[in-house]
Amino acid sequence: MKSKKGITALISEYFIFVIFIALIIVLTILKPSFITPRNLANILKQASINGILAFGMMFVIISGGFDMSVGSTVAFTGILAALLGQGQYPLILPLIVALAGGLAVGILNGTGIAIGNLPPFIMTLGTQTAVRGLALLISNGKPITGISEGYRAIAAGSLLGVPNLAWFLIVVIIVSTFVATKTVYGRRVYACGGNVQAAKVAGINTNFIKISTFAIAGFLAGLCGFLMTSRVTIGQPTAAESYELDAITACVVGGVSMSGGVGKPWGVVVGTLLITAIANGLDILGVSSHWQKIVKGLIIVLAVLMDVKGKGKKE
Repeated sequence: MKSKKGITALISEYFIFVIFIALIIVLTILKPSFITPRNLANILKQASINGILAFGMMFVIISGGFDMSVGSTVAFTGILAALLGQGQYPLILPLIVALAGGLAVGILNGTGIAIGNLPPFIMTLGTQTAVRGLALLISNGKPITGISEGYRAIAAGSLLGVPNLAWFLIVVIIVSTFVATKTVYGRRVYACGGNVQAAKVAGINTNFIKISTFAIAGFLAGLCGFLMTSRVTIGQPTAAESYELDAITACVVGGVSMSGGVGKPWGVVVGTLLITAIANGLDILGVSSHWQKIVKGLIIVLAVLMDVKGKGKKE
């Protein structure tokens, strides 16, 4: 009986990984060009920015919140990076400014939620609108062009056959995994999301945890703004629309519970790759982008439904 339960738990634990492998096999059969090195490199590029955003979102959701403003933050910080990345300054400056801009938005979100007691949805929805407006204001509603060749080369280049964008994602995965699973801070994030009152009783500064997780999400969104400007070679104030939904989808599909306190970094990696592979596969198969949105919406609903049903059975 115990062994049967163990097998069931194991299947449940790695179900998303099995689905991912099955999807790769099906897409390869339907379209052999899906598995070519060129397309795999393209998938890595597509997954990188969404994956970095998803890891920031992972910390926020595990702590018991979620962030609707990261897409706007990507656009805002991308505009800042584009204005400073036209060759007049060293490349480190637009990177630092983009990171600082994202960090500021994240701290603002966290403070409003932790200190102001605003619901995460309301606070981040307001920030989403305001920051998008700020991006449009700074750019005068127009794309910022003329970024330097060195800036463009960041996203266009590769190292050891792996796109540079993927290396940024790999570093974020390693650091985030270490922080979430091997540090006291990571354990406190899980505790805060699992039961905030119990965490307070245990002496955890829950306000600091909430603010810091939103700060992480904003910081990584700033990194994404810098990288996206390099990839598309312009700063676009309307860029990254609905990217917050992609990040949330990757987390939820990867097993991060929307109610907080549950989630594993490797699941977020698989969730990101799964969502990207579906979009890429549908593109190759010539399926309309409208259908892709329908599929993505269904995936979110099914993933949350599975999470709710799974928790109900445990209780």
